[in-house]
Formats: sequence, C-alpha cells, structure tokens
Amino acid sequence: MKEWFTRWLEGDIELLENVSDAAEIPDSPREELKKQRKEFRRQIYEKADMDTVTRTGEKGFMFLYRTVAVVSCVLLIGVLLFTVAHIPRYGEENPYTLEVVERYIEHGVEETGAVNIVAAMILDYRAFDTLGESHVLFTALVLVMILLKLDKKTIRGSDLDSYYTVKQDTYFDVSGDSIIRLVGTVLVPCIILFGIYVLLNGQNGPGGGFSGGAIMGAALIMFATAFGFDRVDRVFSAKVLSLACFIGLTFYCFAKGYVFFTGANGIDNHIPKGIPGAILSGGLILPLDIAVGLVVACTMYGFYSLFKRGNIGGA
Repeated sequence: MKEWFTRWLEGDIELLENVSDAAEIPDSPREELKKQRKEFRRQIYEKADMDTVTRTGEKGFMFLYRTVAVVSCVLLIGVLLFTVAHIPRYGEENPYTLEVVERYIEHGVEETGAVNIVAAMILDYRAFDTLGESHVLFTALVLVMILLKLDKKTIRGSDLDSYYTVKQDTYFDVSGDSIIRLVGTVLVPCIILFGIYVLLNGQNGPGGGFSGGAIMGAALIMFATAFGFDRVDRVFSAKVLSLACFIGLTFYCFAKGYVFFTGANGIDNHIPKGIPGAILSGGLILPLDIAVGLVVACTMYGFYSLFKRGNIGGA
C-alpha cells in the first residue's frame, strides 16, 4: 500500500487508469500540460535514482518534521492551558478589565481625539494587535500566491508552449454579458464612494480600515466581474497591489513604532489629535485606517483573482 501511494505521489499511477475507454474525455490543453509535467518528473526521478539517493534524506526530514511538530504542539497546549488557568471563572468580575473599560470610556476622547471609542481601541490603545492582524492578511495573500500563481516563472521550460492556452482555459469570463456590465456601471461607483466614506469616517462613527477596505475590495471584485480582468490590470496590476500593501504596512509600522517609542519614554509625539468629531481628528487613526483599508482591499481582490484565474494583474 505504501509503495502504491508513493508511486501515485510521483505521478506513476493514474487513479482512473481502470476506467473504460468509452468514458474517456478528449484531452484538453490542461490535460496535455499534466501529461508533460508527469513525464518531466519521471525523467528527473530516473536520472537522480530516487531509490538510493533520497531514502536517507526522507527519513531524516520526517524525523525532524515529527519532532518539531510534537514540540510545537506541546508548547502551544502549555501556553493555552496556562492562559486558561488565569482567566477569571464564569460570573466573577475581573478588576483589571473594569479598569481598562473605565479608562477607555472616561479618557478615550481626550487621549485619542476619536469620537468612535472602538476605533480608538483598535488603532490607538491596541494598535499593535491590529498591526498583527494586517500582517496576517498580507501573509495569507503571499501564501495563496505561492500556491496558485500561474505565470511563465512557475511553468517549466517544455510546458511554455501551452501556457497561454491553459491560462485562458482556467476561468469562465462573464464580462461580455450586457446585464452584468450595466449593473456594474451603476453599482461600482456607488460602492467605491461608500467605501471611501466608511474608510474616512472611522474615527467619528461606525467604519474604519477593515470595513471600508472590505467594501472597496468588493467593488474591485464586482468591477473585474463586470468588465473583465484586463480592465482592472491596466490600473491595479500585480506591482501596484503589492506596492500598496507594502506602503500600507510600512507606514503603519513606522508610525506606530514612533508613537510606541515616545510613549514608552514619556516623550510628547507632537501629533495633533484635532477637534473630536471633525474629519481630520483622532491623531494617527485616520491615516492608519487608510493604510489598513489598502491592505484589506488588495488582499480581497488578490484572493479573488488568484482563485478565479490563477494570477494577479497579468502574466
């Protein structure tokens, strides 16, 4: 069984090899590409003599992998159990939580300049947590790109001839439908404007970077569906999306790093908080909302583009 599974992983066994010829479907460019990749792997394995070269390496890697996995799980379980043991029991009051809540309510507007206490908590008092959440989104986009990105760099040499044919066969394009185009023409500008309003009004009311970025990301997805990816690629190419994420996260890191440094050393950061209730208020909350919104919007569109066509912003 183990030998059969290993051969299947190496591409030497087809799961449907016993199906009758009558049920076979004519080879498409994608099937032809799979056959070429299978043959390419087989040639590499024959030249490298996998049976004698990799056995020792595989055993060593599996031992290291299992050891690291077990140690990581034990450490994680220990940290979680330690945390749970220090959580107050159900129904008991936590004095530390009450102190924090009182501080947010009584001094939130004065210390942050934001009328929306939720935005003050997320982007001022707990800005470090929000920075981690933004990096989680960016890291997820990078990992999905590594797994699904389809371009000439990820296609091996002998498969380049069928690259463009296979690429066009990866998704169904509905941008030619007149009804979808009409709906997109009407709704996309309205959704973008609403997303900008939610993004810029986060310090004064419900909204902010995450919700505003999600709305603008949905607008990009709707635009790509209604008018095709080529239209989006002209403005929001892969380089532009990557640069937007990089600028947003970099600005967030340096801006809050400066605030953390000055606050920890008792130094005034000289960042004006503005008049509570005005658009230009809340200190760094507004620019941080914009940075987070860029990351969220680019991540949403990036996920959609990768899962839809295996690419972001062209080849």
